[in-house]
Amino acid sequence: MVEAAVYQGPSWNLVSDFHQLVSFPFMVNALEAGTIVAVMAGVTGWFMVLRRQTFAGHTLAVIAFPGAAAATLAGLPVAVGYFGFCGLGALVLAAVAGSRSSLGAESAAIGSLQALALGLGFLFVSLYGGVLNGLDSLLFGTFLGITSQQVSVLLAVAATAVTLVVVAARPLFFASVDVDVARAGGVPVRLLGFAFLLVLGLAVAETSQITGALLVFALLVTPAATAHQLTSRPALGMALSVALALAVTWLGLAIAYFSVYPVGFFVTSLAFALYVVVRLARAAANRRRARVLVPEPA
Repeated sequence: MVEAAVYQGPSWNLVSDFHQLVSFPFMVNALEAGTIVAVMAGVTGWFMVLRRQTFAGHTLAVIAFPGAAAATLAGLPVAVGYFGFCGLGALVLAAVAGSRSSLGAESAAIGSLQALALGLGFLFVSLYGGVLNGLDSLLFGTFLGITSQQVSVLLAVAATAVTLVVVAARPLFFASVDVDVARAGGVPVRLLGFAFLLVLGLAVAETSQITGALLVFALLVTPAATAHQLTSRPALGMALSVALALAVTWLGLAIAYFSVYPVGFFVTSLAFALYVVVRLARAAANRRRARVLVPEPA
C-alpha cells in the first residue's frame, strides 16, 4: 500500500523540497496549469503592452467577474462564464475601437463598459443570495483548486491562442508599431485588431481561472511590461515575457506551498518586484550613459 505524502516544512535541501512539492496531485495540477497560462499570458501580454491595450485588457478582466458569477448563479461550470463573457466583451471592445473618433472617446467607452461589468457582477452576487460561494476564488483566483480536467481545457485554449498569435505575429507587429503605414501596405489592420482582442479575451478568461479577475495583470501585464523594459527585439521580448511569467508562477507556487499566505499574493509581488528592479536598473544605466555622452565642463 502506498503511504500518503506527509507535509513537511521547507529545508535547505532543494531536491527534497521539490519532491515534496510534486508529491501532491493538487500541486502538480497547479504547476501544470500555471505553466500553461504563463506561456499564453507571456505571448499575448507582450503584444497587449506593445499595442497599448492594457486598459482594454483590464476591462476584459473585470468582465470575467460577472461572467463567472453568472455561470455559478445558473449552475453552469465557471469556465463557461469566463469564456462566454470575455468573448462577448472582446466583441464589444472591437466594435468600440473600430468606431472611435478619438482616443479619449474610446477610453470613455471602455471605462463605461467596465463600470457596467462591475454592476452586473454585484447584481449576480446579490441574486445568488448575498454571499456567492467561492467569491474569493472568482476575484483572487484558485491556483490550488485546479483539476486535471481543467488543465486539459486550459492547454487546448492556450495552444489555440498562442498558435493564432504566432501565425499572425509579423503583420500584427507591423500594425501595432505603425498602423497607418501597415494599412497603406495592405495589412488588414482592423481585422487583425478584432482577432487580437478575441485572443486577448481568451487569455484573460483562462488566466482569470487561476489568478482571479482582480489579479490577471500579475501574469498578463507585469512580465510583458518588464520584458519591454529589457529589450525592443520582438522575438527576444516575447521569450523574456514568457520566461518571467513562468519564473514568478513557479516561484510563487513553491513559496506559497511552504507558507500560510495565498499564491496570488506571491505571484503578484514577485512580478511587481522584478518590474521595479528592472526599471531602476534601466534608469541607472541611462544616467550613466548620459554622463558619458555629456562630459562635465572643466
